[in-house]
Amino acid sequence: MTTTKKLGIWMDHSSAYLIEYPIGPIEEIVTSKFTHEEKEQSLSKSEHLMHNKEQHEQAAFYKQLGDAIKNYEEVLLCGPTDAKQELYNLLREDHLFKNIKIDVEPADKLTDNQLHAFVRAHFSK
Repeated sequence: MTTTKKLGIWMDHSSAYLIEYPIGPIEEIVTSKFTHEEKEQSLSKSEHLMHNKEQHEQAAFYKQLGDAIKNYEEVLLCGPTDAKQELYNLLREDHLFKNIKIDVEPADKLTDNQLHAFVRAHFSK
């Protein structure tokens, strides 16, 4: 019997917490490079420049998550913002992810223990 590689990702637009299941609490944190300070600097120059830079950094953030997801067979995307749905839509458009089962669930801000329990409960169904 082979074990299915599963990954839980709690995310918002600025960071993502990756939890592998069932191997254990292997946790990686991925952060967006578009920070509040960069937003302030960009806004002082031009709003158009700020939106362009934000979109570019967000695309790089989603690509980094996509690269991590490629190694798994089942993925749970959860979090309080629309970021999880935005990433899901991007992944569904890419043929590289067609064989990966991806679920999307809303979740508030969770402690580490709550997050691990949330991922465990989802994949134990």
